Amino acid sequence: THAEMATVPLGFNIDAPRWDQSTFVGRLKHFLNITDPRTVLVPEEELDRAKALVEGCRAGLVPPGSSREQLLYAKKLYDSAFHPDSGEKMNLIGRMSFQVPGGMALTGCMLQFYRTVPAVVFWQWVNQSFNAIVNYTNRNAASPISLRQIGVAYITATSTALATAVGLNLYTKRAPPLLARWVPFAAVAAANCVNIPMMRQQEIINGVTVTDGDNNELGHSRRAAAKGIAQVVVSRITMAAPGMIILPIIMERLEKFPFMQRIRVLHGPLQVLLCGGFLLFMVPAACALFPQRCSLALADLEPELRDSIVAKHGDKVPYVCFNKGL
Repeated sequence: THAEMATVPLGFNIDAPRWDQSTFVGRLKHFLNITDPRTVLVPEEELDRAKALVEGCRAGLVPPGSSREQLLYAKKLYDSAFHPDSGEKMNLIGRMSFQVPGGMALTGCMLQFYRTVPAVVFWQWVNQSFNAIVNYTNRNAASPISLRQIGVAYITATSTALATAVGLNLYTKRAPPLLARWVPFAAVAAANCVNIPMMRQQEIINGVTVTDGDNNELGHSRRAAAKGIAQVVVSRITMAAPGMIILPIIMERLEKFPFMQRIRVLHGPLQVLLCGGFLLFMVPAACALFPQRCSLALADLEPELRDSIVAKHGDKVPYVCFNKGL
């Protein structure tokens, strides 16, 4: 009942970013908060309570005695587990907060088992399956995608990764050993360039919803979709790069030590742990490279959309905004 609900603290807007999203440092703090891998362990009921609290707060009502800290923690859980467009709970594997545990296990295995073709094929396939789930979960939810399109996207990305990995693997047989260790990264980078645009092809075909600064819908733009997806591709490759480029150099050096040769069985777990160290910082840093609410100058839009905006709003809308996805 409303009698038991208190009003929201004065001047508190639960959807206002806590940190300045126009700066890299502000976005980094925001993503360190919502990609926190500890949120993966939070029980479902607590996530649902957090959602109810956030929605209540948006409506201006919260349980009496709710502190600002409690509301901000509820928002952190909400952002980590629910889709920003649809408000639906995202599957656990697809959440950005699962990128560290999931990514570290997969990257560690890809870097460890790169010597034989069957191992390369298996781990690249597992990794692309994981990526497909992440890309589908973090798409711009305003653009529905059919099961057939998901299937085609998945098969194309997986084939690209496998072709790159197996091709380079055979090509680097006579190359210095370090080059062979970099093959998994080349395969992951190539696959990202295919997987993300394919999984989100609806946005490229139909455009994404663009709004003005006050969130009023202005239409759909394919150019905005292309810009958002290109930024996501760059972010994902950046996310993987340090671990997959620097870690092989570290392991190459370490494996020369006698004590490392005695504990070969621990090389895999060690790589996985080191990958986790890189990803803990790289997941939020890569997500923070570009603002989540992306903008595009009016001059860069499709001519027909630009004309319709100018006809309705004159020169009041210098640029449009849209959610680029993650």
